[in-house]
Amino acid sequence: MLSEADITTLWLTLKLASVVTVLLLLIGTPVAWWLARTHSPAKGIIGAIVALPLILPPTVLGFYLLLFMGPNGAFGQFTTALGLGTLPFTFWGLVVASLFYSLPFVVQPIQNAFAAIDERHFEVAATLGATPVDRFLSIALPMARPGFISAAILGFAHTVGEFGVILMIGGNIPGETKVVSVQIYDHVEALDYASAHNLSQLMLIFSFTVLLFLYSFQKKWRLTGMNYGN
Repeated sequence: MLSEADITTLWLTLKLASVVTVLLLLIGTPVAWWLARTHSPAKGIIGAIVALPLILPPTVLGFYLLLFMGPNGAFGQFTTALGLGTLPFTFWGLVVASLFYSLPFVVQPIQNAFAAIDERHFEVAATLGATPVDRFLSIALPMARPGFISAAILGFAHTVGEFGVILMIGGNIPGETKVVSVQIYDHVEALDYASAHNLSQLMLIFSFTVLLFLYSFQKKWRLTGMNYGN
């Protein structure tokens, strides 16, 4: 059975993952579109920056974000000037950290979906008088739908499983920054293996279900695309 504290951390985790996923889709879409379409020399640099969290240790990313958002950091001074205070050890500090940490898991699937669209679709639409915005809204977004679904699933699931960045930025504040991964760590540290097992089992089932759904969806979409192409 889950304790009240466990349920609170679950709710906070789902809230964090939901907010981060929505924001990442809004932020990541134009970035993915630019990366998929541009021939700028800066593409490699921007692509590397976006993908950096894939190989950068979470504690390293969390450390520099802590400095960046702290009282002496540029972003920390900006938020303080706005009367918002500093974001570390708050829920919104976790949101900002998670945006950076889960960015490649959202941008890359959307970028790949955009890059896979046949250029002829845009050319035909242009000859019919469609503006760039019209072509993006009526062609790019609908045809990239599988990429958006994959991105949303991966972004949400990755945020749910965060630990290192969360601990560096949020610490361990019940009801404010203590998410499931931190709660499991606390249970183990307290030698409460039964509670740790209950939460870990739940996370294992969640992770397996997410991956099973994602792979099944991708297989179904590939088959649908092949049949459509034939």
